[in-house]
Amino acid sequence: MALLSSALERVLPGPLRRLDAELAERLSKAPLALNAYGYDPYGFHAPTARRMLLPLGLLYRRWFRVETHDIERVPEGGVLLIANHSGQFAWDGAMLGVAMLLEATPPRLVRGMAEHLFARTPWAGVALTRSGSLIGTPENCIAMLEAGECVMVFPEGARGANKPFRRRYQLERFGTGFMRLALESGCPIVPVGIVGAEEQQPGLANLEALGQRLGLPSLPITISQPWFGPLGSAFALPVKYRLYFGEPLAFDGDAWDRDAEIGKQIEQVREAIRALLARGLAERRGIFR
Repeated sequence: MALLSSALERVLPGPLRRLDAELAERLSKAPLALNAYGYDPYGFHAPTARRMLLPLGLLYRRWFRVETHDIERVPEGGVLLIANHSGQFAWDGAMLGVAMLLEATPPRLVRGMAEHLFARTPWAGVALTRSGSLIGTPENCIAMLEAGECVMVFPEGARGANKPFRRRYQLERFGTGFMRLALESGCPIVPVGIVGAEEQQPGLANLEALGQRLGLPSLPITISQPWFGPLGSAFALPVKYRLYFGEPLAFDGDAWDRDAEIGKQIEQVREAIRALLARGLAERRGIFR
């Protein structure tokens, strides 16, 4: 297998070889607890992740042409990245993860908290684990934060990803789980505003009731799905991404407090993300540049 991987690397075009080498270097500098076989305690496997990250890195640099702003605000140790969610397919999460690996100092592996649906999808569950993500249970998230990991959460969930285009850059309702995790772990929250993903696959409608009958969280109708089958869900226009990182926010209180009290703290995070989105929308010159 190692010989095959080496042979494949030799036939890659020069720019891809350089990107692959950069990813290998950045992974070697990231604070990872790997055993002799390249695995960490959660199933992350560095060689597998590197192969998966290569096409994502290409999308990051060439397709979405991602810009980061104030990424140095992300502190070391356990931290929650809380971002707005959009675009139907989770390219926003992928680009945020690649940004933290390629742009942050030191490089950070972002731990995504995936929906249970992905664990039941053939190949997807293993791929998520090998790339550093886990199913988004409170137990998994707390374990990650206590181990000093960088955890990414989109508290709008499918509500944000699948909203119609007419509601672009309007935040949907946030779940309370991320704030309870922050209070229980004592870890700071860094708000992140993602500008660009809203336009990557404009949504025309969301047949949520029908989707739930089919066992899906929603059933979005977009310019590419369901017309083009499974590939339509991953389609994205070559929009330009801009990631804005806010100042870390620290919260005190009881993790098991009433929703009304937790909601007041959540609103502070929402306001911070709204401000970052407003800044990004004001600064950009267009959707594709």
